[in-house]
Amino acid sequence: MLFPFLCFGLIVVEHKATWEEAIWHCRQTHSTLTSLTSETEHLLALNKIQRDNITERVWIGLRFLVDHWQWVDGSRLVYEAWHQEGDQIHQCPRWKRCGALSKSGLWESWDCQEKLYFICY
Repeated sequence: MLFPFLCFGLIVVEHKATWEEAIWHCRQTHSTLTSLTSETEHLLALNKIQRDNITERVWIGLRFLVDHWQWVDGSRLVYEAWHQEGDQIHQCPRWKRCGALSKSGLWESWDCQEKLYFICY
């Protein structure tokens, strides 16, 4: 019997960039911005940014296009880790159309032109 093996290697890039600059950098040097499609992947990414010298949120491969959020690698948005109280800007963002992972472990919608560190895989 064969068992599939999943390798989820994350690289935290400690260079601030806009979301589009980050995706370009990831595609040139690694694969792409990370997609956090499960709780396990989310926890691995959170653990990585909490161990590294990251002091704030980081870009992840999440973007709001047309009328919904989607991952840059084409994965469906099944697992979600948005803040549950009050701010529901992620449901229909006007300006903040790119996704970031905060040090507290929540996803946040941010202006794509902000310069943040980012996670590639």
